[in-house]
Amino acid sequence: MLMHPTINLLRELKLDGMADAFTELQAQDNARDLGHAEWLALLLDRETASRNNRRFETRLRAARLRHGQASIEDVDYRVPRRLDKALFQQLATCRWIVEHRNLLVTGPCGVGKSWLSCALAQKACRDGHSVHYARVPRLFADLALAHGDGRFARQFRLLTRVDLLILDDWGPDRLTADQRRDLMEIVEDRYGRGSTLITSQLPVDAWHEVIGEPTFADAILDRLVHNAYRLALDGPSIRKIRAGETDAAESAPALEATNSTNAATSAKPAKGAKK
Repeated sequence: MLMHPTINLLRELKLDGMADAFTELQAQDNARDLGHAEWLALLLDRETASRNNRRFETRLRAARLRHGQASIEDVDYRVPRRLDKALFQQLATCRWIVEHRNLLVTGPCGVGKSWLSCALAQKACRDGHSVHYARVPRLFADLALAHGDGRFARQFRLLTRVDLLILDDWGPDRLTADQRRDLMEIVEDRYGRGSTLITSQLPVDAWHEVIGEPTFADAILDRLVHNAYRLALDGPSIRKIRAGETDAAESAPALEATNSTNAATSAKPAKGAKK
């Protein structure tokens, strides 16, 4: 008789995980053999897991990752892109984020730079770190607008306070004077306080030229590069490889049907021939 009032009270207290666990345990015959302390431990475990999952989902939504479903468990190490497996697995522990170190991911188009970065970011969200993803061209456009409409201070706080900032698709366009100043302010405020992950098709040695002004370039790169891990990828475009595999798979049934038709035609006796 007390079950429904108890569940209602748990939900009123926003203990939905405990309420769900209570309902499930009530329906299990073997749960009757559990003591009060065991019941309470199971309910608390379920509530803790439920709250952690909600927090993770909130952090993941706030991150706005380009590849929201990317995860480190789905990384294919067989793809020919020279991915350092040992280093990537070390990065997946998120220790580098705790230590406020940076990560620079370079390589040609299509090798999976953005996807791998989002996989690491998703793991960071799971481990309780705040993340923000931004494509560099769009970020600079947003910052230019923010300067004019009074949103810059709020945007700046978002970029500098998250545990992990992802700047995707750096270069190859040369930065303007305003973009250099904004970038300098961001990396300066984040230095020693948060981690920055940058992806680029350009090698790190070419970034000085992209920034343009030598004084700014030296200052920015000094704060980004000297304490950074590097993933230098190389290889053919994964999109092209998978597109070729899809085309081959789709053409296989048609080829098989054509071969079957040809075989049947060859087996049919010619007109006037003896059977």
